[in-house]
Amino acid sequence: MSARRDRFRDIVETLTRHGLGFALGSLGLERLRPGGIPGQGLPPRGSLPVRVRLALEDLGAVYVKFGQIVSTRTDVLPPEFATELAKLQDATPPIPAAEVRAVIADELGTSADVLLDALDDAPLATGSIGQVHCGRIVPDGGHPVDVVVKVRRPGVVAQINEDLEIMAELARRAERASTRAAGIHLAALVDEFSQTLRAELDYLQEARNAERFAANFAGDARVHIPRVFWDTTTSRVLTLERIRGIKVNDAAALREAGIDAGALAREACNVLLKMVFEDGFFHADPHPGNFFVEADGRLGIIDFGMVGTISDATRDQLVRMLLAIVEQDAARLTTALVRMCGAKADGGFGGLQTELGRLVDRYAGRPLADVPIVAVLAELAALLREYRLRLPRETALMLKMLVMADGLGKQLDPGFELTTQLGPFTERVILSSLSPEALAERLKKIGREALRLGTDAPDIIRRMVDVLERGGIDIHFRADELDRLMDKAEKTGNRIVAGLITAALINAVGDLVSVQPDRWRNWPKTLFAAGLGGVGALGAYLAVTSRHRR
Repeated sequence: MSARRDRFRDIVETLTRHGLGFALGSLGLERLRPGGIPGQGLPPRGSLPVRVRLALEDLGAVYVKFGQIVSTRTDVLPPEFATELAKLQDATPPIPAAEVRAVIADELGTSADVLLDALDDAPLATGSIGQVHCGRIVPDGGHPVDVVVKVRRPGVVAQINEDLEIMAELARRAERASTRAAGIHLAALVDEFSQTLRAELDYLQEARNAERFAANFAGDARVHIPRVFWDTTTSRVLTLERIRGIKVNDAAALREAGIDAGALAREACNVLLKMVFEDGFFHADPHPGNFFVEADGRLGIIDFGMVGTISDATRDQLVRMLLAIVEQDAARLTTALVRMCGAKADGGFGGLQTELGRLVDRYAGRPLADVPIVAVLAELAALLREYRLRLPRETALMLKMLVMADGLGKQLDPGFELTTQLGPFTERVILSSLSPEALAERLKKIGREALRLGTDAPDIIRRMVDVLERGGIDIHFRADELDRLMDKAEKTGNRIVAGLITAALINAVGDLVSVQPDRWRNWPKTLFAAGLGGVGALGAYLAVTSRHRR
C-alpha cells in the first residue's frame, strides 16, 4: 500500500510541476499535494497539449505508451493533442547485458547455451517492455541462422500492472468529475489500452501472431515474415529469424539500390490492404521502421506485438462508408458510421446526417480513386467527437493503420493516394458478397431467424389469444382455413428470400459501378445480360407468385 501511495504522490507532483494541478481536484488527489512542491506557484509553461506530453514523459513508460496509442485515436482526441502526443519518446535506459543473459538462462535452462554462445551484448533496440539483441543459432541438422532475441525486462510485469490499476482508477474518478472525460469514454480507453499492453507482455502471443501472418502470406513472393524458433521462445524470450535490408524510409539507400519508390509504395500498401480486406488480421503498427526491402526484392516485416482483427461485418461497413461518400448518400454514410461505433441508427442522428451531407457534397462526381481518404477520415473523426460516438478498439486500429499506410506511401512517393489502391479491394469485397457461399450464409441467417420465429410463434399466438379473449372476442379457425394460411405463409417466405437476393444483386451491381465506373462501363454485354437476366428471373418469380396470391 505504501508503494501505491508513493506512486500517487509522484503523479501529483508531476502534474503540479507541469502546470496541471487544476486536474487534481477532479482526480480526488488534492489532499496528497504538499504545500512545498517546487514550481507549484509558477505560471504554466507551454500550451496545454505540450504540458500533458511532458507530464506523461516524466511519469514513465506506461504513460508514454498510453499517450502514443491514444494519439492515434482522433475519434476521441482533438487534433492539437493528437499531434503533440505523437511526439512522445520512450527514454527507458537499456538493460545491462548480464541481466539479459540471466533472463535467457532462467527461461531456457539447458537450451540457453544455444543463444548465449553467440549473443551480441550490445542491444539492437531498446523499449519500455523489452530489449532486442542479435545472435546466431544452429537448428538441429541445419545451417547457422542469424536471429534477433527479444528479452522482456525483469520486473516489468508487476510495474506495468500497478501503473495500469492506478491509471484505471484515475480514469474512473475523472469520468465522475468531468463531462469531458466522460464524453471521450476515458475509462474504456484505459481498459482497451490495458488489454493491448498486457498482450504485448506475452512474447508467446507475438510469436503466434508472426506465424499467423506467415500463413496468410504463404506462397506470396512479395513478402517475408521472419521464422519463429520455438525451442528458444517463451513468454519472456522471443527468438526470430533476423530480417536484413533497407528501411523503406531510407530514400538515399533506395535510390542507390535502384529501387522504384513509387512501385514500392504501391506494393507495401497493397500488402497492408490485403491484411485488412482479405485476411481480417493486420499489423497495427506499420511505421517505416518495421518494413525493409531485402536484397532479393522481398518486403520484410517485423514487430508483431500490436495487431488487430476485423470482422466481415466491420469490413463491409467500411466499404459501405466509402461507397456512400462516392454516391453522395448521407443517410447510408450515417448508418454505416453509427453502426461501426456500435450504436443504433434509430433516427437520433439527424444533425450528424446533415453534417455528413455537407461532407459528401464536396466530393460530388468523383470516383473513389479521387477521394482524399485521410482528409475524409479526419473530418469523420471530428464529427464522432462532436456527437459523442466512439469507435471500437479494433475499428480504430484499422483506420489508424489505413492512415499510417497512406503516410508510408506518401513518404515513398509524394503523389501516392491510398484510395487508388483501395478500388480493387473494395470490388473484391462487393463481389464476394455475391458468391454462392455468401448468399448461402445470408439464407442460413434468414433460416435461423425463421426457426426462432417458428419456435416462438405458439407462445406469441397464445398471448395474443389471451389478450383478445380478455377483451371479449372469440376466435375460431377451421382446418381448411389453417391450410390456406400456412400455404400463404410459405409462399410469402419464398418471396421474401427471392426479394432479398434480388435486392442484393441490384445493390452490388450499383456498388461495383460506383467504385470504378470506367472499368465496369466496358464490361462485356453478355456478362451484363446474364446478370440482368438473373435479376429479371427473380423479379418475374416475385410478380407471378404475387399475382397467384391474389
